[in-house]
Amino acid sequence: MTTDTTPKPKPPKKAGKPIWPKVPAGFVRSVLAGHSALGLAFAALIYLVCFSGSVAVFAREFQRWEQAGVPVMTTAAPAAIQNAMEQAIRAAGDGIEHVYITAPSPDLPRLSVITDAHGQHRTFQPDASGALTDSGEPVWTEFMTRLHINLHLPQTWGMFVVGLTGVALLSSLISGVLAHPRVFKDAFHLRWGGSKRLQEADLHNRLGVWALPFHVIVSLTGALLGLTTIIVGVLAMAMFQGDTAKAYALFLPPIVDDPRPAPSLPNLIPALEATQRLSPGSIPTFIGLEHPTEMGQAVLVNASRPGRLIAADSFYFDGKGELLDKSQTIESNLGEKILGSLGPLHFGWYGGILLKIAYGLLGLALTSVTASGVAIWLARRRDKGRPAPRWERVWIATVWSQPLAFAASALLVVALGEPAAVAPLALWGMVTLVTVAGSLRFEPKRLSAFLRLGTAGVILALIAAHIARHGGAYADPAAWGVNAALGLVAAVLATSVVLGRR
Repeated sequence: MTTDTTPKPKPPKKAGKPIWPKVPAGFVRSVLAGHSALGLAFAALIYLVCFSGSVAVFAREFQRWEQAGVPVMTTAAPAAIQNAMEQAIRAAGDGIEHVYITAPSPDLPRLSVITDAHGQHRTFQPDASGALTDSGEPVWTEFMTRLHINLHLPQTWGMFVVGLTGVALLSSLISGVLAHPRVFKDAFHLRWGGSKRLQEADLHNRLGVWALPFHVIVSLTGALLGLTTIIVGVLAMAMFQGDTAKAYALFLPPIVDDPRPAPSLPNLIPALEATQRLSPGSIPTFIGLEHPTEMGQAVLVNASRPGRLIAADSFYFDGKGELLDKSQTIESNLGEKILGSLGPLHFGWYGGILLKIAYGLLGLALTSVTASGVAIWLARRRDKGRPAPRWERVWIATVWSQPLAFAASALLVVALGEPAAVAPLALWGMVTLVTVAGSLRFEPKRLSAFLRLGTAGVILALIAAHIARHGGAYADPAAWGVNAALGLVAAVLATSVVLGRR
């Protein structure tokens, strides 16, 4: 008796099923059309918000770079904070409404005091004793963060537009997944070497899928943060005849408004000591003063623990340091915890520099998804015999004008210093408009290469100007890290042009 050892052929594998195999083709076509229409309608705004957000993740690093002469300070004694507050109020003059103090933290190791008098803000950087130093305003960092938060529009309207953009982005992500039933099955399928449009489509879909949880979290939290002004406005109309101050007061402890002059400024030392007792192991990171020169003076102290997602425990004191109210994470309800996590989740400011780098790269991936989505739609039109060459050039100019405009505005601030306080926004707008208007004179591929090389050149000039301004002597070593990162960006842009010509 013999045994047949001939290997038997394996049965063919069944084709994998898409994640939702029975979606009607008509439904998919309709969702795809809606996805394209929604993306096109908000394309430029979504791109600007995503790009500026990717940069804003490193706002504190850019602040340290911009104010590289400020010494690093890991801790500040309560007496030094008290001294800094008193000196800043005297330097700002009368009419003080608020004072905002940022205590040293791992990602921003310095003491900072901002005064608000007659609607004008002044920033002071005290030394370890609390004595004020002449360090200038973080002009470019403020410009960059405000561009992302409210597009430099009036606060309420700007945040509403950004929130609406977040809603549009979230809707585009959802419709994009629904419009591609095989998007998860083909998560690692890339068609290289063939049609450029197919390559871009695959990369667009892969970047959208690989980082989908991040994209959803960032767009959802951005929408909620941006639309809070509308939510509060509706609440004010429903309950307080449109008085938003009363609506905001619902979220704050009862503070007596007494405009009579106070005999002395608030005493922060007992408030900071009480915070340490009430929240052991935490670090006071922010102190906010309401009407510090009036009898109704009040003090807010936020204390956080490194690496925690929820923003902070909050304690409210009167001017003498007596506790008025507290809101601690351990005692908060689910709604308060969700509200406290929106900001850290959106910006990635809770896990150190490695998490920030991950957020920055994922943010650039989302920016790329937005940019490539429009490029794919334009390529599809061209393949169908309905090219739109002018719009192709305008879109390339829109995409690559932003790195150039950001770098040029930073170069202006570094070169001119504080006199350039109002210039970054003006130069950013001028570079954007000139680039888009002049795009019609260039062939798309050449235009893209020109703008990337131009951006690389401006970034290198920015690094050189920054080193020259500070004489190469930085009190904060983080400035060298930011310069190195900027140099890497310039190298990547230049290399992409060289490789594209081969």
